[in-house]
Amino acid sequence: MGSYLTPITNENVEFLVEELCKHNKINPDYFGRYGVKRGLRNSDGTGVMAGLTKISSVDGYYIDDGERVPKEGHLFYRGVDMTDIVKNCQAENRFGFEEVTWLLIFGSLPTTRQLQKFSEILAECRNLPEDFIEDMIMKAPSPNIMNKITRSVLALYSYDENPDDLSIENVIRQSIQIIAQIPVIMSYAYQVKRRHYYKKSMYIHPTKPNHATAEAVLHSMRSNKTFTDEEAKLLDLCLMVHAEHGGGNNSTFATRVLTSSGTDTYASFAAAIGALKGPKHGGANIKVSEMMNHIMEGVDDFTNEGQVADFLEKIIKKEAGDHSGLIYGMGHAVYTLSDPRAKILKEEARKFAQKTGFEDRFNLIDTVERLTPEVFLKVKGSKKPICANVDMYSGLIYEMLQIPEDIYTPLFTTARIAGWSAHRIEELMTGGRIIRPAYKSVSTKRNYIPIDERIDTFTLDPNYIPAEERILK
Repeated sequence: MGSYLTPITNENVEFLVEELCKHNKINPDYFGRYGVKRGLRNSDGTGVMAGLTKISSVDGYYIDDGERVPKEGHLFYRGVDMTDIVKNCQAENRFGFEEVTWLLIFGSLPTTRQLQKFSEILAECRNLPEDFIEDMIMKAPSPNIMNKITRSVLALYSYDENPDDLSIENVIRQSIQIIAQIPVIMSYAYQVKRRHYYKKSMYIHPTKPNHATAEAVLHSMRSNKTFTDEEAKLLDLCLMVHAEHGGGNNSTFATRVLTSSGTDTYASFAAAIGALKGPKHGGANIKVSEMMNHIMEGVDDFTNEGQVADFLEKIIKKEAGDHSGLIYGMGHAVYTLSDPRAKILKEEARKFAQKTGFEDRFNLIDTVERLTPEVFLKVKGSKKPICANVDMYSGLIYEMLQIPEDIYTPLFTTARIAGWSAHRIEELMTGGRIIRPAYKSVSTKRNYIPIDERIDTFTLDPNYIPAEERILK
């Protein structure tokens, strides 16, 4: 398959960008002047209250006399502490993602019979429509698996005999089907990418009906189809902690926004997948991995805390890393002293690293976690508490499980589709109004100018400065 290249030349792009930058910059002071809460955030970083939910709650601080006071973080699924769910599943040595999915969607912890039946239903739904793999996945390889998953989810609409029916019966059918099929789509999309972009062998393994979701993923991703129970349970843990995180996170809010418009299930989830792809959201685990590689390559001794601290300072100053100024994996909109998901994954990563020879990598991540608040205080003068978030250790766990980086974020999708399903159903049952926030127009009124009287200011000379840089100056 040939690559698509835009026929627009660099000179023509500059011509277009010149006008675009000239008329689209908004004075940052206007946001304060008009009381606009950028990113739907209050001035203290808390989210603007946009709805009600029974599905989950994220607890990372409390308000005392109007002041935001940091506290240890907790995540509740339907009122049940997520940490307690994890600990009990571990104590009983069983998989937990299917139980979490049931809890999030249906609102109660499943009985043994309910969980068994639900797991069987998910297994039955994993098979994709006939010819779907060849027609929708293999014929158009994608350099990013998230885009391929989005396209595939949208394509499933065409195979549904009743795609636009918004009855709860139909939406729960669609949701469970997509929850079951996302891991399969992810696996096939990766195999096609391996063949097309990496020129490596593609291996396709039929699903096994007795596999839990985590087992199905490892079975499909490995050429020899083998994995240990410990590996599968570790991946299952990642799926459990990623399954849901409140209605205000970017991808879940996208699900609810589209759902409120009355659109179909496939379109709603496709929007959420697109949101999760972003490096400020689900794509952050890849950015953590890239950042650690930058550190290892940029210092003489990454076991030396002083050298690591100096490099982190360069990152914050946009002199190193990806020049974004961000320490990926650190900080969260709600959690202040700790992210419970990060605490769980860190402990499991520590134990697994000792068995797999990844101690150096783990220790570096731990060092970055400890040093980041000090470096931020030094560079920014910020005393605001900052803790590791879930992305800090999830990428390391995937790496230790021999999972390719291409599917780090798709695995996040595999888990979070459970939460999206619950929120879509809740929005359909309780929302009732299309979500439509207001935007204040700050454009000035102008008279229409006849075309012959308009002045063309565009010029391009060999020493030009790119339009965006000129406008920003």
